[in-house]
Amino acid sequence: MLILLTFYPDHLEIFTHRDVDIVLKRIDGSHNIWLRCIHFRDRTGTAKIIKHFQLNPSRVNMIFNHSPLGIDEDIEDCLFDSYEILTAQIKNHEFEVARGNIVVGENFILTFEITELKVLSILVNNLQKRPLDVNELGIDYIFYLIFKEILNNYHTVFEYISRKLDDLEDEVLDDSGDESTYQRIATMRQSTRSGRRNFQSIKSLMAIMDYEDFRWIAQPVKELFKEELVYQVDKLWQEYQALRAWMSELMEIQRDNIASKTGERINRLTILSTIFLPITFMSGFYGMNFKYMPELEQPWSYPVVICVMASIVIGSILYAKRQRWL
Repeated sequence: MLILLTFYPDHLEIFTHRDVDIVLKRIDGSHNIWLRCIHFRDRTGTAKIIKHFQLNPSRVNMIFNHSPLGIDEDIEDCLFDSYEILTAQIKNHEFEVARGNIVVGENFILTFEITELKVLSILVNNLQKRPLDVNELGIDYIFYLIFKEILNNYHTVFEYISRKLDDLEDEVLDDSGDESTYQRIATMRQSTRSGRRNFQSIKSLMAIMDYEDFRWIAQPVKELFKEELVYQVDKLWQEYQALRAWMSELMEIQRDNIASKTGERINRLTILSTIFLPITFMSGFYGMNFKYMPELEQPWSYPVVICVMASIVIGSILYAKRQRWL
């Protein structure tokens, strides 16, 4: 799906269509535009879009081949950013990651969303209420707003992770969890790794902005990044590291719980083996095929041996319980 946003001086026009040619004909090059390409995996159509905006054809391969995260500094036809954004959506016990690319030019911004970014849909709704800021500050202001919404998204994600970890912590500390509890924590920790790469990408972008030849973001928007987002990124990064440490701690405790339960099972099996060892000895002793064994001729020998065996078992169990081995 293609969504074209055209920022006119007095209003914002939104046009949605699936046909690339129809959308490209609607583009007015004299105004700032934002083209969202959602679940759009048409390579030919993507090539048409890249050509329309006079970008390097290699961008098509970068979009489809999932280029490394972060800003591309090799080709200077635009500001090209590849992203992986952690979302609060859960699938198969893992957090879903939204992937895509952002392209910023002189008066346009393109977002190729492999997975639809819900925060961008929210941003579009907000822009319908106040589109004038874009005309005053330029299309790079949209770029700033996108990153602002991404960081706000992380506040929601981290709050959700904290609630999940609270529940898991109750299971771990109450020792009511099992191997599946450990696996859930491990899966959560593994699925949040993309957050680290995303924050590193944002920090890299903010560092590149200070380059003298960096022309894709105007000074007023750079000031917005520095004033409002730098502190927010650092705060979220610290929170992210704290959550990862929390997960590691819970994994370590749960691992000890599992090892303790395994040790208890082995201990009980050892005690049972010890209890029945004398009985096994007696059975083996009287199972020898000697001709002269006086007890075999006595009528009371069988019940006596049974009573001795029962006494050994009962006595061993009572002793083990007194020692709190059972």
